[in-house]
Amino acid sequence: MAGPFTPEQVDFTQRLAVELTDGNRTLVTVIAVVAAAALVVAVVLVRQVLAAGEGTDSMKRIAAAVQEGANAYLARQLRTLGVFAVIVFFLLMLLPADNWSQRMGRSLFFLVGAVFSAATGYIGMWLAVRSNVRVAAAAREATPAKGEPEKDLTVVAHRAMKIAFRTGGVVGMCTVGLGLLGASCVVLVYAADAPKVLEGFGFGAALLAMFMRVGGGIFTKAADVGADLVGKVEQGIPEDDPRNAATIADNVGDNVGDCAGMAADLFESYAVTLVAALILGKAAFGDSGLAFPLLVPAIGVVTAMIGIFAVAPRRSDRSGMSAINRGFFISAVISLVLVAVAVFAYLPSSYADLKGVGDAAIQGHGGDPRVLALVAVAIGIVLAALIQQLTGYFTETSRRPVRDIGKTSLTGPATVVLAGISVGLESAVYSAVLIALGVYGAFLLGGTSIMLALFAVALAGTGLLTTVGVIVAMDTFGPVSDNAQGIAEMSGDVEGAGARVLTDLDAVGNTTKAITKGIAIATAVLAASALFGSYRDAIATAVADVHAKAGELGLSLDISQPNNLVGLILGAAVVFLFSGLAINAVSRSAGAVVYEVRRQFREHPGIMDYSEKPEYGRVVDICTKDALRELATPGLLAVLAPIAVGFALGVGALGSYLAGAIGTGTLMAVFLANSGGAWDNAKKLVEDGHHGGKGSEAHAATVIGDTVGDPFKDTAGPAINPLLKVMNLVALLIAPAVVKFSYGADANKGLRIAVAALAVVVIVGAVYVSKRRGVAVDGDDGAERAASPADPAVVAPSPRL
Repeated sequence: MAGPFTPEQVDFTQRLAVELTDGNRTLVTVIAVVAAAALVVAVVLVRQVLAAGEGTDSMKRIAAAVQEGANAYLARQLRTLGVFAVIVFFLLMLLPADNWSQRMGRSLFFLVGAVFSAATGYIGMWLAVRSNVRVAAAAREATPAKGEPEKDLTVVAHRAMKIAFRTGGVVGMCTVGLGLLGASCVVLVYAADAPKVLEGFGFGAALLAMFMRVGGGIFTKAADVGADLVGKVEQGIPEDDPRNAATIADNVGDNVGDCAGMAADLFESYAVTLVAALILGKAAFGDSGLAFPLLVPAIGVVTAMIGIFAVAPRRSDRSGMSAINRGFFISAVISLVLVAVAVFAYLPSSYADLKGVGDAAIQGHGGDPRVLALVAVAIGIVLAALIQQLTGYFTETSRRPVRDIGKTSLTGPATVVLAGISVGLESAVYSAVLIALGVYGAFLLGGTSIMLALFAVALAGTGLLTTVGVIVAMDTFGPVSDNAQGIAEMSGDVEGAGARVLTDLDAVGNTTKAITKGIAIATAVLAASALFGSYRDAIATAVADVHAKAGELGLSLDISQPNNLVGLILGAAVVFLFSGLAINAVSRSAGAVVYEVRRQFREHPGIMDYSEKPEYGRVVDICTKDALRELATPGLLAVLAPIAVGFALGVGALGSYLAGAIGTGTLMAVFLANSGGAWDNAKKLVEDGHHGGKGSEAHAATVIGDTVGDPFKDTAGPAINPLLKVMNLVALLIAPAVVKFSYGADANKGLRIAVAALAVVVIVGAVYVSKRRGVAVDGDDGAERAASPADPAVVAPSPRL
């Protein structure tokens, strides 16, 4: 096609002139109250979790060490990111906007989105480090003291699981509550200007989440890999043996990575999907488009409450996963029913009756907006359910893919790695096809109107959001269960049946984490596809403002143009580079951890017979410093790469860049998450006694596979999700500036080249500096850092055995 513009897009500016009606203002106010109610439910759940017992004094000391390390790391990370957020606040003020109110609101709500994202992550971490010891204490009841009657093992397991899942429920309620509350406030305050202001809100949430996801992922997997390689493989001691100096850092990492990082990630998925839906809703459904996209996730808030409380294990359940699946599907079905009621109660039966739609093509559309809305939302809900089942198939210990990987352990680590990669690659195809079918099915609902089609895609995203409360609870359940097992093993106070309960919960947690990553990338693709439509509208508006010609090569989205093809390739390449940087950062930091743990075993031989205590704080300090230092390069790449492409090659090439990133990112994220999850559970399978059990060569092989998968599933894979949203939002924000300085009276070729060149120089410089750090070996920087005095702020007290 010659250009990205149609009459309905060029008229986009006029469609933003409508204010909220009294009825819609009341509805949005009620939605804000529902969001606040979610926060109240979170408080209730917090009290329930904290009411549980904390176990023995030894367990409490270990939990306190984890809490201290997690708080110290997150405080340092947020201080670092706070400076960056202030800089971006002022940079956003410089970007074009229709009026001063939009410009100020966009910057202010950028900070609100960032603060809400940080708060969601912090709350998740704060409760998780208090819940883990309570889950371990609950499992401990399965092994009675001498003279006491035996406890019902099923009852004990169910109680431990309930504590872990209710902890996740708190994070889920905070995610949906803060996300919905923020978007509702923007609509109530700014009305017609809400779409522009929401760009800042989504950008703040996505940017901070990406930093927290990458930083937390580097921390947790550096400690995990180091602990496994030295402890399990070299010393032959259990995963969470207290003689391993990396164990406290590993448990801290679970909380700052899987809890804080993933909670912030899912919050930004929630926020950005709402942003995309509201931007397109205003254009497609007029005044109703600013309320209905909020109504759907508000229903999801209510059903999430039901779903969380519905996760109550039964004796007939095959595993803990059965109870979680039940809660998820109860929530999804009730959501679909309530959305159907809301659609037919709220929306008119004809597009002509929609108020505030300036496009004659939409108002003359012969369909029924209620059908479009209901089917689109249903597509999102069904997509979440299908991905949940598909991901479970490839990562559950009871399914064939994981069992096949377990069998390959009999022939060594190489075949374990090959089998895991194969599973990841295959699963990525099926997940990508499902997501693509969901996007295309929603797109077809729009008929001849591209605006309605894009809005349908955004509504599918809001449908998927109805399950987010339960999904976040599932995700947090994983690291809480993992930490509980670690505390139990380190303290030595949970044995026999109680240890078995925690092992089973940990295996279920590995699956739930993989499922949430799959659904998170689905939300990323739906949001990115909808934002892509918003990007086209931003170009159309900017072109109309500067009176540019739609046929200009730099404006066309025709993929046959060489500049656009280059943009497509660059978008795909950035996903690979971003993933490589994240995995390499884990490798470097893990190398330093390995040498520090080896040093302690070598210089303090009494560690092995418990006569000396490991120096846990040194490893925590290494992971903290490395994680914060490695944040800069991936962050700069995500923000500056779209700027370089846009100003150098034009907005058409930038659109192609986004398409390349979305396509490649979808496959890469699922591949990394599922292969890592499958390797992890294959290790659990062997540790359960299959193929020789713990200490066997098969066990060592699966440990290697799990070590390879750690940065895959918990660092690079999940970080691609916010990466896609950050790049889409950067493109959306800079599109008017690119058009302004490329065409019309303000065209300035020199400025364009200077901006693009500066962005490239910064990216190249950051990558170069990152690569110069190298991999730690004895005597170099890594070993020196490992031997340096630990930061007193992060030194963990040494628990005793």
